[in-house]
Amino acid sequence: MQPLVTPGSQGEAIGRLVVAGLVVTMLPALPFGTYLIYPFAILTTWFHEMGHGLTAMLLGQHFEQLMIFPNGSGVAESQVSGEASRFTHAAIAAGGPIAPSAVGALLIVASAHPKAWRPVLWLSAAVILGSVLIWVRSLTGLWVLPLVAGILGLIAWRASPSFARFSLQFLGVLGAMSMLRDWGYLFTEQGMIDGQAMMSDTGQIEAALGLPHWFWAGVILLISGVMVGAALKYALAEHRLRPPPRKLPANVLQFKRDPRR
Repeated sequence: MQPLVTPGSQGEAIGRLVVAGLVVTMLPALPFGTYLIYPFAILTTWFHEMGHGLTAMLLGQHFEQLMIFPNGSGVAESQVSGEASRFTHAAIAAGGPIAPSAVGALLIVASAHPKAWRPVLWLSAAVILGSVLIWVRSLTGLWVLPLVAGILGLIAWRASPSFARFSLQFLGVLGAMSMLRDWGYLFTEQGMIDGQAMMSDTGQIEAALGLPHWFWAGVILLISGVMVGAALKYALAEHRLRPPPRKLPANVLQFKRDPRR
């Protein structure tokens, strides 16, 4: 019989998320920590670039390929029709920086549901592998992303329930905090991608819709913050963390005494 698994108390859940945040922020400073975090840093780039590509597809455009470079930068190439509106161009540009926080928020929400822990890890691994086969066309992406997918699949298959939950929380916090890593990029009009100067995402939104790029950077950060905050509020809701009432056998009678009598 499978043991009953519950999310735990509110304090425990907060503690796990804090630990996940500390691992994300402190790991690069530890010996060999940069190498350990590297595959997951590439994963956040994958979140970003897939955000561009999938947004293009949702808007009726063609997502051609995804390139990820050794320094963690990346490019999603989409073929946009000449009849596409300026709002389509702006939405595709915004889809990239919003995607990591959106994915992080969804993973944090999933971490609050024990029945979702392993299926979400399996699904994540499958989506990563599928994207490698369909869109990824760079050496870094072709070896790092299958490695990450393999790690997630191994966790889903063999890890304890508590470690599966922590893995979702770690990935969720990783995605949520990537907005801070990309802070400088958001507030610039141009960035260096694989040694070439290219217009930044917020620069592209500025070109499409007007208003300064820093205004759109603020809007993206606000949207990201709201999504992550809502996910944390949902995952840490006290009633959701309370274990379910124990079910008594059918042949056991339960009597309650009214203290007023």
